Amino acid sequence: MKWMCSVTFLLIIGLIVADDRPIPTTLDGPFLPVTRWFDPSLRRGSDDLPMDHPRLRKKVSSNFPEQISLAISTPTSMWVSWVTGDAQIGKHVTALDPSSVASEVWYGKVSGKYTNMRRGVSTVYSQLYPFEGLLNYTSGIVHHVRIDGLEPETKYYYQCGDSSIPALSKEHMFETLPLPSKSSYPRKIAIVGDLGLTSNSTTTIDHLVENDPSLILMIGDLVYANQYLTTGGKGASCFSCAFPDAPIRETYQPRWDAWGRFMEPVISRVPMMVIEGNHEIEPQISGITFKSYLTRFAVPSAESGSKSSFYYSFNAGGIHFLMLGAYIDYNATGAQFAWLKEDLDKIDRTVTPWLVAAWHPPWYNSYSSHYQEFECMRQEMEHLLYEHGVDIVFSGHVHAYERMNRVYNYTLDPCGPVYITVGDGGNIEKVDVDHADDPGKCPSARDNIPEFGGVCRLNYSSGPAEGKFCWNTQPEWSAFRESSFGHGTLEVKNSTHALWTWHRNQDVYKKENHGDRIYIVRQPDLCLPTTKLNPSLLPRWVLPHSTARSY
Repeated sequence: MKWMCSVTFLLIIGLIVADDRPIPTTLDGPFLPVTRWFDPSLRRGSDDLPMDHPRLRKKVSSNFPEQISLAISTPTSMWVSWVTGDAQIGKHVTALDPSSVASEVWYGKVSGKYTNMRRGVSTVYSQLYPFEGLLNYTSGIVHHVRIDGLEPETKYYYQCGDSSIPALSKEHMFETLPLPSKSSYPRKIAIVGDLGLTSNSTTTIDHLVENDPSLILMIGDLVYANQYLTTGGKGASCFSCAFPDAPIRETYQPRWDAWGRFMEPVISRVPMMVIEGNHEIEPQISGITFKSYLTRFAVPSAESGSKSSFYYSFNAGGIHFLMLGAYIDYNATGAQFAWLKEDLDKIDRTVTPWLVAAWHPPWYNSYSSHYQEFECMRQEMEHLLYEHGVDIVFSGHVHAYERMNRVYNYTLDPCGPVYITVGDGGNIEKVDVDHADDPGKCPSARDNIPEFGGVCRLNYSSGPAEGKFCWNTQPEWSAFRESSFGHGTLEVKNSTHALWTWHRNQDVYKKENHGDRIYIVRQPDLCLPTTKLNPSLLPRWVLPHSTARSY
């Protein structure tokens, strides 16, 4: 009878897949761990697209805007960013004058009729190396303009550039998101990690476009410009293997410009919210890091009370997003932690019921690659997110897909977040296929040293892996994993139900074929901070005594 009632409810809200089986929900969990093994008929990766590829070539003259992108500022304002001028690369480079071209956005609700204009700021950046034989780079002029006074769920048409030259872009269009409300949500949110610029990346983006999202989360490791020498040429899947004599982790900065052109058809009409990954570090002269990432993207850090572009928050309808930085101080005594606590304390869950967090490296990960790499960050921050009832966490870094059972502190917990790894965007470093529980694949103490922060390797203190660093089978907190390229979409239906779908690249032409699909269900009466029971009183989540499944 309970099952029949459940199916009836699912039918009412339309949670049925094409073959008439109900889509599972997290209330059906915890699930027995499942592994779908890498398909040997597929390639593990592909080379980067060449700079003269049609989707990467520059198509405008010097003063005209290119690499146009959108990002949310507030529920009623939007950042518009673009680049003008020609970047330079060579031993000696001279920066362009940002004041030589104006930063204007003309916009309105009718095509061709722009009733508003806003001006913004412009800047350039340089990537400089103090080593003989390495080439330096200085960017085109990067423009950021904040347009405001926008109405919710409304189409706007805009041009950007300098009207006095004149050098304005062609007309673009975007649609604003709903205002914060427990009854209004973005139509569909795409989540992508570790994208890169390969032929696999093009499949990911083409598949994403077909899914027609209204918002994109880009979870770090965007371009992989640091898989190259400064002289360009062919990128490598392993930099240190291909270039063992490089004096520093070099980059070929024109790949950033190519990526901006590659993404423009999408992100000039759909806002993209980014967070940094390790491939954005890009060290240069005087210990400067992250220069390209920090210059090229506008994020609502000031709007959310953050003093850093490495972490911020924003609302999209009834969802509050936390974008956290793993490559900046995350300790409980630091500025990010203090900001996070203050931001969490301000959230009104009657207005934004859903709380979604994202950062680049995963805390929960059963692949050999990056296994327990950011355990220090988890130990510092996890309790704060759990206490405030975070619903979903998205990460990348591992080049594969994995969805966890609800978990807290490595223990199955019905009030823990659903952690999802989507670092399978298609980059040049190839897909990860080894699991830490595979025979002989448990990482050693020399493996997975983070590029920021300490090392906090942890042996499990209880459960089937007690006393061990790695499980012998797929961990109970890992519900499903597969080594394949793809992206995910999140469709929030109401204040308690959200449909998560993972779309594999090989399924791009298959209708109603999904790599993974589940309804994530919130239980505010059980799990919100004001109602959360003593942990000892919560229903005990245990898995049946059964081995993990694979196919």
